[in-house]
Amino acid sequence: MAHVQKVILGLSVAARAAGTFTTLQTLTPTVRTFSRSQPLSQNIPEGLWNLGRLNHVAIAVPDLKVASSFYENMLGAQVSEVVPVPEHGVSVVFVELGNTKLELLHPLGDESPIESFLKKNKAGGMHHICIEVDDIEAAVADLKQKKIRILSEKAKIGAHGKPVIFLHPKDCGGVLVELEEA
Repeated sequence: MAHVQKVILGLSVAARAAGTFTTLQTLTPTVRTFSRSQPLSQNIPEGLWNLGRLNHVAIAVPDLKVASSFYENMLGAQVSEVVPVPEHGVSVVFVELGNTKLELLHPLGDESPIESFLKKNKAGGMHHICIEVDDIEAAVADLKQKKIRILSEKAKIGAHGKPVIFLHPKDCGGVLVELEEA
C-alpha cells in the first residue's frame, strides 16, 4: 500500500506542478468487521436445513475416455471407472481431488440433457456445481417458499447413490446448482 501511495503522490506532485490537480487524495483501505452475539448455529431455527461442502464440479465432455485420460495421465489424478446413471441420462467418471471431486459427464442416449448441452458447447465445459445439504426435503421446501425453481418434482438418486435435485440456473446467478443429501 505504501508503494501505491508513493506512486500516487509522485504523480500528484507532477500533475500539480503542471496545474492539473487541485487536491491530493490518498487511497486507504476500509476494513469492516461483523460480530454476532450468538454462534451461527444458534441463529438457525431448528428444523431447517444446513448447507454443506462443495461435493463436485461437473464438466460435460464430448469424449469421456479422452477427458478421463487427461486427468489421470497428464495431471496424475485418481479417476474412477465409468458409472452409467440412466435416470439422469449420463455416464460419469469421478476425478478425485484433495478437497472435492470433478464429475465428468457424457451423454447416455439421445435424450440426455448433456447431449443438448454439448450441441451448444462442442468442446464441453462446466455444467453444474453440486453442494451437499443435510436434509434435501427441508431444503427443497424452504427454497420453494423463497421462489427458487426446482427442476423436478422430487429428488432422484444420483451417481453417488444419494438423493439429488437441481435448482434453476436463472434463480442461482446463472449457475445450475445440484443439491445432494449428505
